[in-house]
Amino acid sequence: MVGSRLWRAGFRHQGRHRWQTILSVVGIALGVAVVMAVGLANQSASRAFEITMEQISGRVSHQIIGGPAGVAESLYSALRKRFPYLPSAPVVEGVVRLGEEQLTLIGVDPFSERPFRNLTQSATPEMLNRLLTRHDGVLISTYSAHRLGLEVGSRLTLDIGGNRQPVEILALFGTRQEAALDGVLITDIAAAQTLLQQFGTLDRIDLTLNQADVAKLQAWLPAGVRLVETERRTAAMASMSQAFQTNLTAMSLLALLVGGFLIYNTATFSVLQRRRQFGIMRLLGATRTEVFRAILTEQMVIGLIGTLVGMGLGILLARQLLWLVTRTINDLYFALTVSQLDLSPTILLTGALLGLLTTLIAASVPAWEATRSQPTSVNRRSVIEQQSHRALPWLLLLGLAGMGGGLLLVQNSERSLLLGFAALFCFIMGYCLLVPTLVPPLSRLLQHPLKRLFGTIGRLASRGIDASLSRTGPAIAALTLAIAATIGMGIMVESFRSTVGQWLAQTVQGDIYVTATHSASKRASAPLPDWLPERLRALPGVEDLSSGRHVTLETEQGPVSLLALGLAKRSYRGFNFKGETLPDLWGRFAQGELLLISEPYAYHNRLQVGDSFSLLSPDGNVRFSVGGIFFDYGSDRGLVVMPHNRYAALWHDNRITTLGVYLKPGQPIEPLLTRVKQLAGQSPRPLLVRSNREILEQSLEIFDRTFTITRVLRLLVIAVAFVGILSAMMALQLERAKEHAILRATGLTPRQLLGQISLQTLLMGLMAALLAMPLGWQMSDILIHVINLRAFGWSMPSQLAPDILLEATGFALFAALLAGLYPSLRMARTRPALALREE
Repeated sequence: MVGSRLWRAGFRHQGRHRWQTILSVVGIALGVAVVMAVGLANQSASRAFEITMEQISGRVSHQIIGGPAGVAESLYSALRKRFPYLPSAPVVEGVVRLGEEQLTLIGVDPFSERPFRNLTQSATPEMLNRLLTRHDGVLISTYSAHRLGLEVGSRLTLDIGGNRQPVEILALFGTRQEAALDGVLITDIAAAQTLLQQFGTLDRIDLTLNQADVAKLQAWLPAGVRLVETERRTAAMASMSQAFQTNLTAMSLLALLVGGFLIYNTATFSVLQRRRQFGIMRLLGATRTEVFRAILTEQMVIGLIGTLVGMGLGILLARQLLWLVTRTINDLYFALTVSQLDLSPTILLTGALLGLLTTLIAASVPAWEATRSQPTSVNRRSVIEQQSHRALPWLLLLGLAGMGGGLLLVQNSERSLLLGFAALFCFIMGYCLLVPTLVPPLSRLLQHPLKRLFGTIGRLASRGIDASLSRTGPAIAALTLAIAATIGMGIMVESFRSTVGQWLAQTVQGDIYVTATHSASKRASAPLPDWLPERLRALPGVEDLSSGRHVTLETEQGPVSLLALGLAKRSYRGFNFKGETLPDLWGRFAQGELLLISEPYAYHNRLQVGDSFSLLSPDGNVRFSVGGIFFDYGSDRGLVVMPHNRYAALWHDNRITTLGVYLKPGQPIEPLLTRVKQLAGQSPRPLLVRSNREILEQSLEIFDRTFTITRVLRLLVIAVAFVGILSAMMALQLERAKEHAILRATGLTPRQLLGQISLQTLLMGLMAALLAMPLGWQMSDILIHVINLRAFGWSMPSQLAPDILLEATGFALFAALLAGLYPSLRMARTRPALALREE
């Protein structure tokens, strides 16, 4: 009987404080929405990659791959003659563009495809004949055609390596609901070789082998090609974006953590507001268990509503985040088309459980505290505050233990990214437990300055924070966490951007650079005309040229980017080495004795200066020694640099893909830039001519685009934090209505009360901002030096931008002032007798 009254009283209380309840629902809903949106976007991108690879790979168990030149077509013919019983199929693959859309063009042999894929099995004999006899016929999935507004017979103009090639859609495959192979064009292998200008070469040969066949084939294969397992190669490609997606998930959990503090604050204030009610119920026979269950149940109902709302918001938000995730993966890793959101039941269930679990943990503490008090002492505020102050030493110990545990976890977790995030969250929670212990000394420290500035009002505002520590402590801790999160993420992004800007300024030593627009091949960048270097060198005002060849090599660990450099005299200044290098580095590098590797490549492959590793050349594996490790922020996969003449001798490839033009001292850049563009215009393939300033600006634009999703997550964390702060501060001030009424009854005017409440909330906001700065700085330090290094292999210095601290302080003061405005206005208009009626 008493238990049912407790439940009814609890829900009536929530109804009377509906704004407090609504803000709690919104806070947990936003936290769940952010986690679920990131989870669904990541899952959709990963699932799209898996489905595409499954459809492309089919029943393929192994693949024969080569180097930058691909696999010779003659090898496939020899393979068919030597092993006629082995299922095998040649494949040509390239990247093409249709407007802003990036598509993958795959050339297959319809007669060899049947053991592996079902791409052409539904084709009629007439359509198959057209596919084999036309050099411009392609197939596209029904889903892609519907999305792009295409149909059978549509004529398209594809941008293939800067050349415009017309093609016609001969047929559609799949259903309108199947998103598999979205963004993929299928054509005959001969047509693909013509379109991609890839005559006589293949990208790979697909096979289905047993273990006995593997051994025979490996013994037969010539040097320069490699037999790899399809699953291992696919897993290596998928792992390239795994760290990026893990980072996004961790950032989204930070929003949920802020939401959890919001639930804790709400439950705490709800308990404090009803301590008298709980005391009466206890005197009437309610047990501690019944009180605990009643509080927990009503908070779980709020959490459930917030979770359900958050799931709906998360799905809507995921649709917006999906294209940001996909664009970043395309910019940094590999070509991927994702146009359909995968509503994974696992992600939906995980989001719901996280929301409910966060609510359960956050609400359990105040519910347990409500059962500890004796019924006879619940009306005495002094008892509550004495208990709060007696708990400070324990909070201090727990906080220091949490922070110390986080730091120890960082030191002893080696390269584990997940343990790095666990250390970060341990440190955050430890610091938040420490915050209430710092509030009383800060409050006492500010008493005298505030009294001199604002008189009695200032002294009341300052002392009120310490006197009501049971309510102000959790509110300031929640606000501290929210502000620290924005500071930490802001410092990380700005440090990265500043470091990348400095790296680009040092790396881009040339005055003008010439490259092809983009490459259709996934193995190598598009080459420049052979005549271009000499013509550029002959231009008046040109002092020197540097050249480069960008290719991708396949290794057992996945694809590796190789840059073959022909260095100019000033090019050497473009390398900033990490640590010591081997003696006579540049002399031995020029002779091809040593290679240079980027910091991410060294980190992921556990290489140091002096170590050796092998690369697959057309003549077989060649071992190289590491002469130096240089800083590079262009790719988290890593980069290997070797002299161009050494690369040309080993890979039989003398082509170049980029040229750097160095001007004579005092030579103006604009006239020569025009001359270079005129010369590049004579190339049959469009070339891109840019000054170093343009490259710097465009590179930073790409960087900003890459970090757009991080900034979006930071804004979402701020949104969750703002709702939490608003809820906590409003609940705090409304719960103190009787205290304010007593002040009014003793002579305080409405204007003075408004000033006192506003000053107190501003003071709490200022305290939170000051306490958030060390936490935010330490968070950024862990994010930069632990998380970022383990995820991407990049190291960089932390750089504190004052505007981030000013922005965070302004946000804290604004949120606190706004939160205190409503209760102060309400109390200023309320007659003291009404607020004191129960007294």
